[in-house]
This record gives sequence, C-alpha cells and structure tokens, in this order.
Amino acid sequence: MGSVSLKIGDGTARFNRATLCSSAVNILMLFSVLTTNLFALYAFTSAPKDHHDQNHLLHNTHKNISLISEQVALILRQIDVSQKKLAKMEKEILGYESLDLSRPNLAKELELFLQHHQLPLGKDSRTGITEMVASVGHSCEKSVDLLSQYMTYKVSGPCPDDWSVAQKLILRGCEPLPRRRCFAKSVPKVGIFPFPISLWKPVSDKIFTWSGLGCKSLGCLNNKKMSRDCVGCFDLANGSENQRFVKARSKNDFLIDDVLALGNGGIRIGFDIGGGSGTFAARMAERNVTVITNTLNIDAPFSEFIAARGLFPLFLSLDHRFPFYDNVFDLVHAASGLDIGGKPEKLEFLMFDIDRILRAGGLFWLDNFYYANDEKKRELTRLIERFGYKKLKWVVGERVDAAAGSGKSEVYLSAVLQKPVRV
Repeated sequence: MGSVSLKIGDGTARFNRATLCSSAVNILMLFSVLTTNLFALYAFTSAPKDHHDQNHLLHNTHKNISLISEQVALILRQIDVSQKKLAKMEKEILGYESLDLSRPNLAKELELFLQHHQLPLGKDSRTGITEMVASVGHSCEKSVDLLSQYMTYKVSGPCPDDWSVAQKLILRGCEPLPRRRCFAKSVPKVGIFPFPISLWKPVSDKIFTWSGLGCKSLGCLNNKKMSRDCVGCFDLANGSENQRFVKARSKNDFLIDDVLALGNGGIRIGFDIGGGSGTFAARMAERNVTVITNTLNIDAPFSEFIAARGLFPLFLSLDHRFPFYDNVFDLVHAASGLDIGGKPEKLEFLMFDIDRILRAGGLFWLDNFYYANDEKKRELTRLIERFGYKKLKWVVGERVDAAAGSGKSEVYLSAVLQKPVRV
C-alpha cells in the first residue's frame, strides 16, 4: 500500500510508506473479512432442531451472507476511493506533479527527464516504492520558460554556453536543476600547479570561463569591489589575501592557529559558507584540515578559481539544504555572506541547518559578521543564545568597510562558539 511522493522543499525524492490513514483502512478491511468468515462458520456448524428450523436457518444464513458480502464490497469500494483521494491530496500538498508537462513549447528533454520510471522488478520489498521520480526544485514551476530554455540542446552534442542561465534558475529557487545529456564546455587547464604550491601561485586568466561576466581577467576583478568579504581576493601575490587568518588587521580578526587550538586537536574537516576565493580553505589545508567552500559565481569565476588552487568548491545557494549528513563537520566558518536578508525566519532556517551538520563539540566560527543596525544585532544575538552554544570568543568591534569605499566605520561581530552535547 506504499506510495511515491516528492518532497519539494529540499528538492530530493522521498518515498513514503503507508500512512496512518491507509493503515487504519487496511485494519478495517481485515476486520470485515474475519467477521464474514466467522458468520459463515457459525451458520454452517450450528445444529438446527428440526427440518423446518433447518430450512428457515439456511434461508437466513444465505440472506446474512449476501448482506455481509454487499457490505464488504462497499467497504472495498470506499477504500479504493479513499486511497485515490489521499494520493491526490499528497500530490497537491507536496507539489509532486506541479510541473505541467502538457504546456506548449516545453523542451522534450525536460519532459523526458521528469517522467516517472517504473522499477523493472515491480515494487521494492525494502522501501515499498514502485517508481522513481526525478528531483527538481519546486520553484522551477515559476520559471518554467527559463527552465525549458536550459533544457533545450542537442542530445550528445555540446551544451549551450549558458551557465549563467543555470545560476539564475538556482537563485530563483529552482534547485536542484535537472540533469542534461550534453557535453559541458571544457576549458584547457594549462598551467595548473601541483599541490600545495597551487594554494598561493597565481594562474593564467585563460583557464577560466569568462562568458556572462563583466570582467575578463583577474586584474579586472582585483580592481573591482566585489563584497565585504572579497576585496582584492583574487590577488594571491601582492594583495592582503595572503595575510588573512595569519595576521590580524583588527581585534575582530581571529588567527587560524588560535581557533584551531580551541578545538583541542579535533578539527579535521570543515565547511566554509560564502568563502570568497577560498583563502580560508587554503590556510586550513596548510594545517591538514579539509574544508569545502560553498560559493556561487556572482560576478566572478569563484568556483573555478577555488578549484585551480587545489581546493573543493561547492556550487550551491544558501537556500538549499546542505547536502551533508547530520553531525559530520568539526568546524563551520561563515562571514557576512551568512546574512541572507528577508525575515528573521530565513536566518533561523539557515542556522538550524548549520547546527545540523556540525558535530557536538564542534566549532562555529562567525567571522566579521556585519551588523546593519541594532535590530539585526539583537536578532542574531538572541538566535545564537537559543542554540546554547558555549562562547569561546566573542568580539564586537568597528572597522572601516573597504568594499564600500566610504571610509565609514561599521560594527562587526566575530565569535567562536562550541556546539553543546544535547540529550
């Protein structure tokens, strides 16, 4: 009695077993069958007093069996109707079939990818599923024309040069994107250096994909104010990037060795949220700590640049549930990119997901988080206190925002927090 559904909030397929409602219906059906058999057994085994009583009892028995059979048939019909209604409700609530595949001018590849595929051997005995459903973001319905454009290509041919279209869909909540059957554009990675030299050795502009970007060179990017966390962050030789995390510019800048010492030698793997050009991961790699850097290519080839340094980029928006199991990271590092705006609940969802992937005793390093106003400061402070983290370091200070270029001092919070053991 299993059913297949697609949970849209995280964009992954989930297969639900029989619900409580359907289980109750099954029990009712079983009870009806048992009752029918008991009546029949009683009717055929009871001893009548005489021939007249026997005929009368036989007549009543046939009549009762007929009535019970009608009731059982009615119950079975009601079960069938209820199951169909339940399946329809699940699809409507969960968005299981929210994409209308009958739309005109819809890409054939998109239709093919989203079709349900029956399991070749029927129902799986362990999971109860009968078909596989493709994973695609619920918000893709709002951008179906753009999605159809993304899925328009020649099968087994070169993919269109449309990575910017894919990123636009991701930023609109259409995540995960459907898979494609075309060959992505390849760029010769000539001049890549071996690890660990690659961590700080500048590379050629020719190994990056510049289509869809305003700048066409690293020099152009270094002259551009990217964000608070990325000012000249592509200049690994002459800028301040090679001093980050090993030389403090203000009291809000924690040194990487000091933070690692707080972990008592238990920091082995980490996750960097909005990690710019990957310098945090590079410093950690020098200390034999593996860090995954979450990034998007907003105005710059961040993912390619991080990979060129021999590090691990993860192309993912902050609205997507982190694709990691619970309690796996020893450290999570985040800077001002943690501020995703909108209602306070948006930040709450993000913080709870950070807490989910961070192991008990692990460190959450909040690095120079910008306070836009006092209300933002109070909201973040109250949110952190709700988690019950131990404050190992907590510094609120002012510094000049180099990205804005106004020379105005702004308030920032830096903290190292330790996740408690919860029973």
